[in-house]
Amino acid sequence: MNMILSFRTVLVGLFLAFAMAVSAPSASAGDPVIDAAKAAGTVGERADGYLGLVTGDAAPDVRRRVNEINAKRRALYEQLARETGTTVQEVGIITGEKQYAQTVSGHFYMGADGRWVAKP
Repeated sequence: MNMILSFRTVLVGLFLAFAMAVSAPSASAGDPVIDAAKAAGTVGERADGYLGLVTGDAAPDVRRRVNEINAKRRALYEQLARETGTTVQEVGIITGEKQYAQTVSGHFYMGADGRWVAKP
């Protein structure tokens, strides 16, 4: 059973890596509002594959963009979950790991424990 889960995780990871490479520009990369908010420490990547507000004082346009991008990510995760026979949560967690790897030093990410941390 563990071997099946491991194979499935690898398969989902490979499929997700391909899908994210194809769709990443529309998911948030290069968004000037989000890029500025990440640089300011207002927005970060969460372990579940979504953006989050690091501080409660984010500007309305930042909040709106976070919600829009998270909706796009959710739609992509749903599609990938259907295509790979996994769950939206599994796809999100794998994406969260990939987003962490791409997080720039000094930008924030939320660990599995729910704490925001600046990446070294």
